[in-house]
Amino acid sequence: MRYCNQCGAEVIRKVPEGDNRLRHVCISCEEIHYQNPKIVAGCISEHEGKVLLCKRAIEPRYGYWTLPAGFMELEETSHEAALRETLEEANARVTILELYAVFNLPYIGQVYMMYRSQLKDLDFSAGEESLEVKLFAEGEVPWDEIAFTTIKYTLEFFFQDQRNKQFRLHTGDIINQGDGNYGFRPGP
Repeated sequence: MRYCNQCGAEVIRKVPEGDNRLRHVCISCEEIHYQNPKIVAGCISEHEGKVLLCKRAIEPRYGYWTLPAGFMELEETSHEAALRETLEEANARVTILELYAVFNLPYIGQVYMMYRSQLKDLDFSAGEESLEVKLFAEGEVPWDEIAFTTIKYTLEFFFQDQRNKQFRLHTGDIINQGDGNYGFRPGP
């Protein structure tokens, strides 16, 4: 951020009085511009032990597989965002069962909220942001073609829980290890 969206003057980074973090602060009107993480919401949609994946038709990671998910919009809940994204990307209608995973990605300022859901029917198809949509059993998942680390962890937890016949909420942090690899630190 270079300019104030209130008055147009230049902004600088400093720790405002009473705060403990660097913020963008206007040098003229002293408006503090807070920047907060973005929430990504989506569904791990299941049918008879298989999960619905979408092959991305957009960047980043064009041509790679992902769960239907995307940024939450203003004036919607995370639950509503997950349903909307699943409909937009996979033309799939689902019933939300439970919040399944909450992953923090502090290195890019995102929080993923993934909901476990059940497909209402098998009338799904590629949406505008997808090249292809398909149901996969664990052994069929194209693991080397998964678009994002968060999706990989979500799928790994899902299939592990499926084998154990007990689903639970998974929380934690995806950590950028600085060498092109990412690790997972479980939450409390």
